[in-house]
This record gives sequence, C-alpha cells and structure tokens, in this order.
Amino acid sequence: MAALADTPFLAVDLRSVELERLTPVLLEQIETWKTELDWDFTQSANLVRRFVQIHALAGNALVLPGNRGEVAGYSYHVCEEGKGLVGDLYLRKTYRCEETERALLQVSLDSLWRTPGVRRVESQLLMLGESLRYPPPYQTWLRSFPRLFLETPLAAALPARRLPSSISIVPWTGMLHEATGRLIAGSYQNHIDSEINDQYRSAIGARRFLTNIVQYPGCGSFFAPASFASFADDALCGVSLASLVAADVGHITQVCVAPSWQGIGLGYELVRRSMDALARHGCRAVSLTVTAANEDALRLYRNMGYAPRRTFHAYVWEPKG
Repeated sequence: MAALADTPFLAVDLRSVELERLTPVLLEQIETWKTELDWDFTQSANLVRRFVQIHALAGNALVLPGNRGEVAGYSYHVCEEGKGLVGDLYLRKTYRCEETERALLQVSLDSLWRTPGVRRVESQLLMLGESLRYPPPYQTWLRSFPRLFLETPLAAALPARRLPSSISIVPWTGMLHEATGRLIAGSYQNHIDSEINDQYRSAIGARRFLTNIVQYPGCGSFFAPASFASFADDALCGVSLASLVAADVGHITQVCVAPSWQGIGLGYELVRRSMDALARHGCRAVSLTVTAANEDALRLYRNMGYAPRRTFHAYVWEPKG
C-alpha cells in the first residue's frame, strides 16, 4: 500500500481487494461502455470479477484511506515474453480527474517495470480517451499513436465490389488460424500498427493475437457468421473478422489484405460482407478502430459510412539501449 502524491488515495495491490468493494466500479464501467460506445462490457467485467474473487488478477486499485475504504478505480496488467500490457484502467466518474488518472497509470507502469524481464509496455485504454491531455508517465520512453473508434449504422446495404475472377470469398473458420497468422505478419511488415502491437511482427505473435480475439471477450464475442476469408490461387489473401459487442451491435476486429492484392477493392468487399452478415443477424450498427495515421484505411472506412465516435491513444513505452 502506498500514498500517492497530489491525490487523497492510496494505491493497493488489486489482489488484496475484495470483490464486493470493486463491484460498484465494475457496474459503473459497464454502464459507461454502454452509454459511450454502444458496447456491452458485461462479459469482460465478469472475467475481471472471476479473477478478483480468487485474488489472482495482477494490478492496482486506488482506495480512500481510513474506515471508508471506497475503491475509486482499478487497473490490471499481464506480462508475457518480455512485454507488459496494461489490460484495462477505469476510474469512477466521481473521482476521475487528471491527478487520479495519471496516478493510477503511473502505479500500473511502476508495477510492470518492477517485473523481471519486462522490456516493453503497451496499452490501448479507450476509457482514458480524449480526457488524457496531461503528459503520461515515463515520457522519455513513450511513443503515442492517436486512434479512432468509428461507428456506422447498418441502415442500408452497400453496393458489392466486382473482384477478379481468380478471387473467391468464403466463411472464415478456425482451420484458417495458422494461415491467417502468416497473412497478418506478412501484411503488417513496416506498418504503423506493428509499432503499436508487436504481435503483428511474427506469425507466432499474430496467431496469439487471433486466439485472443476469437476466444476471449476483450473485442466482444467472436461471431463466425460475419467473418470471411478470401483466396487467390488457393492462397489466403484477405480476412475480415467480426464480433458482437452487444445484442444489436457488431464490431470488425481485424481486416487484413495481402500487399499484392491491395488496391483492388478486396478490403472493401470483405468488410461489406461482414457488415451485411451483421445486419442480417439484426445488428443496428457496427464499429471498428483504426490508427489515425493509417490514411488509406481511414479513407476506406469513411467512404463506407463510418464516422468517429471517440478518439483515444495507443501507448508504447520502450527504453532505448
């Protein structure tokens, strides 16, 4: 337990916090995600509950000292193969300000840098969003990448794009897991998104990324009927993977086209088919995220009707030398 400068709170190990004390924070977080992003956060909150209940979730909480002991917010993190990831960070609106946000982010990073072997830390925290106008901690190690959360209504179907006859589009299945990992790694070479997420840099990392979006609720519940793969001459050349983030809202979790097949409308057609399948399922809207500097992708999504709903940042801390 440690007192934090410029705030009335104490930072405590999340593994020492009883679930009953964290529950009001999680309930507000669920409501906030629903209001601000049309996203049902319940599954992710339940996963947090499960690990907090058994005191197995590494992270930190800010609490009021004394008998009151109210939890103002929490963060959790994971470490693997020399990298730390700030998985989530949320502060109750009553206590949310620059001082508390920065304090919780600081203690999260401090915890990660004390972990043996950690050489890099990543985070993409949508609930910090545009409110994070102060300098984040560890500035000398930091790179910041503005990103956009885009959304579009599924009111009218988009026109299909005619593709070369050598290309076929089929439903994506788990049998394509290995090939999709190789496709992602090959497509993201020297791409800005591989600077944000180092899993894109290798087929092994990309397969791990795929496992996360297919099996875990961080990007919603994977929805196979709206996920597609494209082939050219029997080789996988593109994918569009989708999830459900609410009963009536979809999310495009991954769009990837091999470099040799970019510029012919394949990305458009894959996303269009995902959107059409989500609409047939009863979704009223679909969202996705994109890095602001990825101008080609951003232009495509705007032309498909997507509009910004929220701006946030991807952060990477990596000491040099």
